[in-house]
Amino acid sequence: MADFTYSVDADGVATIVWDVPGKSMNVLTREAFSLVESMIDDALADEAVKGVILTSGKKDFAGGMDLNTLAVVAEEAGDNPAPALFDFTMNGHRILRKVERAGMDPKTNKGGKPIACAIPGLCAGIGTEIALACHRRFMSDNPKGRIGLPEIKVGLFPGGGGTTRYSRMVGAMAASPVLLEGKMLDPKKAKGASLVDEVVPADELLARAKEWVLSATDADIVKPWDQKGYKMPGGAPYHPAGFMTFVGASAMVHGQTQGVYPAAQALLSSVYEGALVPFDTALKIEARWFTSVLMDPSSSAMIRSLFINKQALEKGASRPNVEDQTVKKVGVLGAGMMGAGIAYVAANAGIEVVLIDQKQEAADKGKAYSEGILDKGMQRKRVSEEKKAEVLGRITATTDYAALAGADLIVEAVFEDPGIKAVVTEQAEAAAGPDAIFATNTSTLPISELAKASARPEQFIGIHFFSPVDKMLLVEIIKGAETGDRAVAKALDFVRQIKKTPIVVNDDRFFYANRCIIPYLNEGIRMVGEGVEPALVDNAARLLGFPVGPLQLVDETSIDLGVKIAKATRAAMGDAYPDGAVDDVLFWMADQGRMGRKANAGFYDYDDRGKRQLFWPGLEDQYAPLEQQPDLGDVKDRLIFVQALEAVRALETNVLMDIREGDVGAILGWGFAPWSGGPFSWLDMIGAAYAVDRCDALEAAYGPRFKAPQLLRDMAANGETFYGRFGADAQAA
Repeated sequence: MADFTYSVDADGVATIVWDVPGKSMNVLTREAFSLVESMIDDALADEAVKGVILTSGKKDFAGGMDLNTLAVVAEEAGDNPAPALFDFTMNGHRILRKVERAGMDPKTNKGGKPIACAIPGLCAGIGTEIALACHRRFMSDNPKGRIGLPEIKVGLFPGGGGTTRYSRMVGAMAASPVLLEGKMLDPKKAKGASLVDEVVPADELLARAKEWVLSATDADIVKPWDQKGYKMPGGAPYHPAGFMTFVGASAMVHGQTQGVYPAAQALLSSVYEGALVPFDTALKIEARWFTSVLMDPSSSAMIRSLFINKQALEKGASRPNVEDQTVKKVGVLGAGMMGAGIAYVAANAGIEVVLIDQKQEAADKGKAYSEGILDKGMQRKRVSEEKKAEVLGRITATTDYAALAGADLIVEAVFEDPGIKAVVTEQAEAAAGPDAIFATNTSTLPISELAKASARPEQFIGIHFFSPVDKMLLVEIIKGAETGDRAVAKALDFVRQIKKTPIVVNDDRFFYANRCIIPYLNEGIRMVGEGVEPALVDNAARLLGFPVGPLQLVDETSIDLGVKIAKATRAAMGDAYPDGAVDDVLFWMADQGRMGRKANAGFYDYDDRGKRQLFWPGLEDQYAPLEQQPDLGDVKDRLIFVQALEAVRALETNVLMDIREGDVGAILGWGFAPWSGGPFSWLDMIGAAYAVDRCDALEAAYGPRFKAPQLLRDMAANGETFYGRFGADAQAA
C-alpha cells in the first residue's frame, strides 16, 4: 500500500488521503512527497476534477517529516552535502508552490482549482506546512487536536515554506509564538492565530471541505502574497513599525537563546531577509538558511538526541527480549510529593493505583495532589469533569498494605532512609504476591544494598523519577547487581505507559544523572568560596544554554538536602572525599538558616511571595569577591567540563551503557545545554584532542576533578569520536 491514495467522486472532487501503512502517525518521506505531486498533477490535468481535498486516514493528520530522510540525503551526497540538502528543500518548495498556485494563470491569477486541507487531529511540522500551502484549512473540533510548527524544539526551524508563509500571513510579531516558541495550538486558538480557517464538528469535516471546494471562486484561492499590492502585516523591515518589530524580535531571540541556538537566529534572518523580496525569492532564502542550520553541528546534535535517539529509547532500544510487561495495577508507597506525582501519572495513563501512607490523612493528601492537577486542567479546558472522575477513581488512598494484592508493580517513594525502605519493602512484597516487581524511587542510595531487604532481589530495581513528576520527561531506571531482565522490561514498559523517556543504567553511587548534576552544583558553590562573583557563576551557566545556574539550582533543590548528601558521601568515601571546600560554603549557608527557595532564603533573596530577587549580600560579606575576576571562558569551561567528564567516567565504568542514553538523559534530566545534544555530542563537537588539552589546563589550575579520563585520552590519540566509536549500538568501554 502507498502512503497516499487518490480518488475522485461523482461531483468531481478529488480526495488525497494520507495514511502511511503500519504507522500510527503519518510522517512524510521523500518518495511519498513525489507521489503527492503526481496526484496533484493528475487532479490539475483532469477536466472532470473541480477541486481537491487533502486529508488523513488516521485520527491525526501528520507528525511531520521523517528526519531520517534528511540524514539519508546528506549521506548520499558524500563529502559536500549542502548542495543536495538545498536542492532537496527547494524541491519541496516547488511541490508546495504547485499546490498553492493550483494551475492558475500566472498573469491573471485565474483558472486554478481549489485545494482544501481537512485536518482531523494533530498536525505538526511538514504537515502544517502542507496545510498552509492549501487554499483553505478545516480542522476538526477534536479536543485533543493540536496544530503548529514545533521544529525549533529539535534544533531546526520550519524549512518547508512554513516560515515564509506564516510570517507573511500574520506578520513577524504575531508569528513568533508559533515559529520561535514552537507552540502547538488547539483548534480554537489555531483559528485565532490563522493556522486554520474553520473549526468544524468531526463528523462534518470532509463534507464542509467539499462544500467549500465546490463553491470556491478564483479570488478565494489566490494567496495574499500573489496579489498585486500585498503588504506584510505589521510592516516589512523598511517600514517604521516593521523596523521596530524586527529590532525587538532580534533582542528577544538573543535574550532567550544567549546566541547558542543557531536555528532561532536563522529563522529570524530568514523572515527578515525574505520580507525584503518577492515570495519565490523568499522561499529560496528560507531554503538557504534551512540548509545552513542542517549543516550546523549544533542542530545535527539536537536532531540526533532530541528526535532520533529519544524516539529510539522510547520505543525500547534498551529493553530486554522478554514478553510484554504492561502494568495493570501499581502500588505507590509514600504519598509525599514524589509518591503523589507518581500516583497521578500512573492513574492518568489508565493504570489502577494504590497509594499507601502511614496515616490516612497523608494518603488522602497525596490523592488530592492529583485532584489539584486535574482541576488546573479543567480551568484550561484540557480536562473534562468525566476525565477527572475517571482518573481519581483509579486511585485508592489507604494505609492498608492488603490493598496491594494483585499489584504487578510496586514503586516505593518513602524517606531516603535504608531502614525505613527495608521495612516497607518486606511489607509490600508480602502483600503484593510473588510475581510483583519492586521498584525504589531513591535518587542516591545504592540499589544493590536496598535489594538486600527483598525476598526476590532479581525482581528489585530502581526507578528514579525527577521532580515534579508530572512535568519532567526523564525517568532513570537503575539495575542492581541481581536485577533480572523481567524487572527491567517491567520498568521500561511502565515508563512507556506513562509517556516518559527512560534511560537504563547500572548501580553505582548517584547513578548517572545525580553523579553529573552534583559536580555542576559543587563547582558553582566552590567558585563562590573562591571569591568568584555569584552573578558571574550563574550567568556563565546561562550563556552556556543551561536553563538555570548552579546556585539557583541549589536553592531550588534546597541547601539542607545538599548538606545531607554531602554528609552521607563524606561518610562513605572517608579520606578520598574531594569536596571539603564546597562543604565549607554549604554548611555555613545552612548554619545561617538559608535553606533555599523553600525558606525564602538561599544564595538568592526572595520577596514575601517567594519571587527570586538578587543574590544575598551576605555572600560577599563572608566570601569577599576577588579583585580580578576570572575569565568568563574559564568559568564556563569549569561548569561544563566538570559534568561532561563525569559522564565519560560513567561510560568508562559501565554505569552508563549507551551514549544515546547519556545524551538524552542529560538534556531531559537536568537541562544540559540542549543546543549541544548532550555531553557526548558536545565532546564530539569540540573534539577529543582539544578536550584533553583543555582538561590538562583545568587540572593544573583547579585540581584533579578535571583530570581527563583514560577513555578520552585514548580517543584523542586515535582521532576518534564517541558516536563514531560507539555508534547507535553504544556499549560501555
